[in-house]
Amino acid sequence: MLMPDEIKACVEAILFMRSERVGLDELVELLEVPLLDLKVLLDEMILEYNKNSRGIQIIAVDGGYLMCTRPEYAGILTRVDQPARKRLSSSAMETLAIIAYRQPVSRAEIDKIRGVKSEKTIHNLLEKGLIEEAGHRETIGRPVIYATTDEFLRLFGLVSLKELPVLKGDA
Repeated sequence: MLMPDEIKACVEAILFMRSERVGLDELVELLEVPLLDLKVLLDEMILEYNKNSRGIQIIAVDGGYLMCTRPEYAGILTRVDQPARKRLSSSAMETLAIIAYRQPVSRAEIDKIRGVKSEKTIHNLLEKGLIEEAGHRETIGRPVIYATTDEFLRLFGLVSLKELPVLKGDA
């Protein structure tokens, strides 16, 4: 059985390596640690990072955790060359743009705009935490509607959706 400091080191390594949200359930499975024990350790880690004024932090996001830079260092980080990010496919970017500008939007509406089925792309965007189910449309069949997440905003360096570029014809 791992000791608390070893568990914390493992959590840091996982969050650093993944560089995106890792679900609490996945951490429990990977580390083979009881949920409540892990939650206590994660809360301790968050406090430790905040208390020591580090350049990085661990934050709780949608039932998971993410290691990221602190907002107060955004100015200096804009001057640093960005590492190559995991690229999204053109279909993922297209679908994400439709959702960002039309949200909340159903899969049928996305398919109609794109002219192709988007089920797999939507599933991948859900897995990456860039979109989420935002309820159901009050029409026949009550289709699921999708919206972007805080992870979407973070990935694209936005504070809110109001910062999205204005589309031609929408000005």
